Amino acid sequence: MGIVAGLDSSPDFTRIVVCDTDTGAVLRQGYAPHPVEPPAGAGRPSDVDPQAWLLSLGEAAGGGLLEGVQAIGVSAQQNALIPLDAQGATVRPALVGGDKRAQVAAADLIDALGGREAWAQAVGCVPQAAQPVTKLRWLARSEPDNARRTSMLMQAHDWLVWQLLGRPVRRTTDRGGASGTGYWSAAGGAYRPDLVELALGHQAVLPEVIGPAEAAGTTPEGLLISAGTGETMAAAFGLGIGLGDAVVSLGASGSVMAVHPEALVDSTGMITSLADATGMHLPVVTTLNAVRALRGTAELLGLPDLESLSDLAMKSTPGAHGLVLLPYLEGERTPHLPHTAGTLAGLRRESMKPEHLARAAFEGMLCGLADALDVLRGRGVEVRRIFLLGPAAGLPAVQAAAPSLFGAQVVVPQPADYAAIGAARQAAWALGVSQGTLDPRTPPAWQGAAAQVLEAGEDLAVGQAVRQQYVSVREQTHPGAMRP
Repeated sequence: MGIVAGLDSSPDFTRIVVCDTDTGAVLRQGYAPHPVEPPAGAGRPSDVDPQAWLLSLGEAAGGGLLEGVQAIGVSAQQNALIPLDAQGATVRPALVGGDKRAQVAAADLIDALGGREAWAQAVGCVPQAAQPVTKLRWLARSEPDNARRTSMLMQAHDWLVWQLLGRPVRRTTDRGGASGTGYWSAAGGAYRPDLVELALGHQAVLPEVIGPAEAAGTTPEGLLISAGTGETMAAAFGLGIGLGDAVVSLGASGSVMAVHPEALVDSTGMITSLADATGMHLPVVTTLNAVRALRGTAELLGLPDLESLSDLAMKSTPGAHGLVLLPYLEGERTPHLPHTAGTLAGLRRESMKPEHLARAAFEGMLCGLADALDVLRGRGVEVRRIFLLGPAAGLPAVQAAAPSLFGAQVVVPQPADYAAIGAARQAAWALGVSQGTLDPRTPPAWQGAAAQVLEAGEDLAVGQAVRQQYVSVREQTHPGAMRP
């Protein structure tokens, strides 16, 4: 028996878990906020000195937290771009988050390569404002001097691993992190340096992509550091999802991802083809409107919180007396309707009650995510059970409707930092491989997440009728929007 640590450096804080290598049981934890102000509002431009992440890491690891630890895995926020000069110094603060400054750059890049389908074929995704490749284009256009000085590119977890190892000559990343850059193809398993040059204006040195069970290196003190990965991949690994599993994440926006044995190239651009932390693939479909649709409805009804909205919705019945909300309040990615608005259909005198609107908001949000699930199912992705994540996953109105609308068993895991746990599991895998006790093709079998399991049961037919009601309104309002 040994102990390993998983480190999750999120946008606002660092959390560290120390786990038993055999079972995954969490033995102790550390936490520290980043010593920087978080960005005020979604999509707000945010530049962060990466040193803040190291300061937070040091504070979280205080008090002897890492005593006896044999290996560390690093998970970190995705899409953070750290441009470095030839000596390895940061050229400017890291570009993090969904940076709206880069929206024009995204459209520019799409056109420069010949459209959405060309990008999907090249790297399995269409440039979005948050992605590193798009931020490179913004850098080249807005800060040309900094762009010219940039000779190396890293992401947050790459940079943290490099720092923990003492900034060695060898710089590494993993498939998961690389697949989100916009210049590495999950299908081809290789970088596209031509796309770096298209965005930045010249070539740059990129980290070596190592395998899921490989070690990035060993510190002078003998501590093994695993490959590391992005937060999404680490969370999937920490949850223990496998073939037949999907994860639906309820944030302000929503996302659906599933484990699949091959990369999916989607000419519509609705699927982002990521790699996972095990050697498999992690196709992701995103909706722009999830919990933000609930918050908007709560404000409209004068309710103080989502719990109150859920209580009100439970006074209605499935189908909300014919009310259907297409929750496209910020435009929508799935379906691709960037400039549309939300739609409330089915207004009749008997349906014009607060509880029916509340119910329609929950059903609209979940049906929008069911559309995203159908994109994956339509490409042959098997979905037998769905892990539902996010604070809204615990709301009774969500739990009452989700299994029948999704048409699958729904698993609601207990709250935990699954990204940090996934990073620790990766560390245990790399440690076991280095000691000859684990197969590099098979990760350690850790205890699954404690969870509540919800079945559709007798409500399945009712849920599917509600779903059809939603699809009919979507098709009438936006004909053909969901067709490939």
